[in-house]
Amino acid sequence: MTTSLGAARGMDQPSRKRVFISTGEVSGDLQGALLIEALRDRARDRHISLDITALGGPRMAKAGATLVGETTGIGSVGIFEALPYLLPTLRIQRQAKQALDANPPDIAVLIDYMNPNLAMGDYLKDQHPQVPVVYYIAPQQWVWAFSEKDTQRLVSCSDRILAIFRAEADYYQGFGAETTWVGHPLVDRYPGPADQAAARQQLGISPVAPVVTLLPASRRQEVKYLMPAILKAAQSIQAQCPEVTFLLPVSIPALQASFEQGVVAHGLNGRVITEDSQVAIAAADVAITKSGTANLEIALMDVPQVVAYRIHPLSARIAHYLLKFDVPYVSPVNLVVNQPVVPEFLQWQATPEAIAAAALTLLHDETARQTMRSGYAKMRAELGPPGACQRTADLILDALAERQPVELA
Repeated sequence: MTTSLGAARGMDQPSRKRVFISTGEVSGDLQGALLIEALRDRARDRHISLDITALGGPRMAKAGATLVGETTGIGSVGIFEALPYLLPTLRIQRQAKQALDANPPDIAVLIDYMNPNLAMGDYLKDQHPQVPVVYYIAPQQWVWAFSEKDTQRLVSCSDRILAIFRAEADYYQGFGAETTWVGHPLVDRYPGPADQAAARQQLGISPVAPVVTLLPASRRQEVKYLMPAILKAAQSIQAQCPEVTFLLPVSIPALQASFEQGVVAHGLNGRVITEDSQVAIAAADVAITKSGTANLEIALMDVPQVVAYRIHPLSARIAHYLLKFDVPYVSPVNLVVNQPVVPEFLQWQATPEAIAAAALTLLHDETARQTMRSGYAKMRAELGPPGACQRTADLILDALAERQPVELA
């Protein structure tokens, strides 16, 4: 007589499953932490106990993962920018592979972090083909793919892709991937506009003072190439609006000193916030931010924003002139609705003067603020209904269950 292992054990003894999650950078650490929380919650309903190991950061560790490598501090954008992180990335990947070999997981989940995760996916398929691989939040090849080879490689190493954007799902389905659009996880994290009054009270800021929050960097390269332009823009704003207060939330402790030095060097009336970046954003009338996931967070909090980005000048020229890199938008806010909801200033256009002018317009022009917020409403509608993390967790656990063999009693 045969029966399932779960039935033989009954409901008193939860089955234990091993999950490996691989991601990098601050945004990946956030998304990984949200997923871990959802996985544990949904697994509990199925009487499954999870052992989660991960490449990630402190948020994932706090959510319950055992880290086999810390990856929040080694991310980069650009060709030359990536070189200093090549050896640290290879070292961490080697540690992860040793952990996988010593104790293969029952399922692997890759989150964004394109090149390292493609290498990890290839390794899993080659050395542990029995392990199902789910790619959650696939890299934005649908926006800036230089070659279809990387897309094909990603599809070949993934058993399933769980997409957070509609366009992402459509793109990978076009390459034959089994893809499900799950919606965006940040919709649950930011269900409505931020409470500005409460945030200012918490920070001890006047309810009527103009406040501009600066998010210039979560990578070391951004401290070098982008932060100076944003701090100079802040100088210009302060010259024209002397009563302004600047807030600089820091997402990586290693960058705190650079932020503090920048505030002093530019003579800004501001302070670095280390406790809670959400409060610093909620308190703002306007945010000036680098391009990335933070744009979506700010938009979901209904705070007007200006987006800027710069990389190494030579990397930019290679991308523009040799690789013919040309996309309509970079900020995910604009990409979601395919409209210029927030102003973007990239590379040569990211001058202090342009950034400051756009921020001052949003600071003083209520019509411009409301127009942007109307765009935010369209963006929120396109991100899908609440519950993305729970849907994702269920699909991952379903994939896990599909691979479990029937065992003898």
